[in-house]
Amino acid sequence: MPGSGTDRTRPPVQAAAPVIILVEPQMAENIGMCARAMANFGLSEMRLVAPRDGWPSGGGLKKGATSAASGATYILENARLFASAAEAMADLNHVLATTARERGQMKRVVTPSEAMPPLAERIGAGERIGILFGRERIGLTNEEISFADAILTFPVNPAFASLNLAQAVLLTGYEWFKATGGEPPFRETLLSPPATRETVLSMFDYVEAELDICGFFPPGKKPSMTANLRDILHRLSLTEQEARTLRGVFKSLTEGPRRRKAAEP
Repeated sequence: MPGSGTDRTRPPVQAAAPVIILVEPQMAENIGMCARAMANFGLSEMRLVAPRDGWPSGGGLKKGATSAASGATYILENARLFASAAEAMADLNHVLATTARERGQMKRVVTPSEAMPPLAERIGAGERIGILFGRERIGLTNEEISFADAILTFPVNPAFASLNLAQAVLLTGYEWFKATGGEPPFRETLLSPPATRETVLSMFDYVEAELDICGFFPPGKKPSMTANLRDILHRLSLTEQEARTLRGVFKSLTEGPRRRKAAEP
């Protein structure tokens, strides 16, 4: 419960990832959206510092957070409550504080892409890492930032630098996932091997012969123009199937009209 320090009813989630600490979040829906952002990128431990609406009391408040979490309810169920930011980070070895504005403190300032690889190394060495996120309207206080080892900020349009809470967590989680080897859920699968030289050169021969027939090459220009044409086709990095299909297209364009003309009475 807020004001009582650590919630001892659930053990902390021991995940090899930074702990996300939300300081006085104002809306249950924001907590839920942060949980969803965390789950997207492999973050699982959430700590809440004195949520304004008294999380998780009140069926409506909890329902709003659960709905916004869109399935990441395990993060909400294991979220731990603390009375202050200092208590929430007491067992951590290294802490970053997020802010969108300069605070006049002599702290190292890093972006998420700069910060995550070193954090991964620290976690790999057994350290516990936390990242502080402030209130939706005013962010973290200067005192709370002073508790941190460094400032984490985001490269955004200076004319419109405001991020909502879940966006800030999402950007941080994205860079964490990238730094720790996260891969896209799918990639293009080539069902055909790369084209052999035999297939490619045969296509060149066919195309160049047809261009000769139709008078495409000006006198004396054929060597340079065929070299340029071959370079264009090489840059496509064709598979065997693609090269055969492309040759079929060329063949249809040239021989189709001939067949139709031959069939005319």
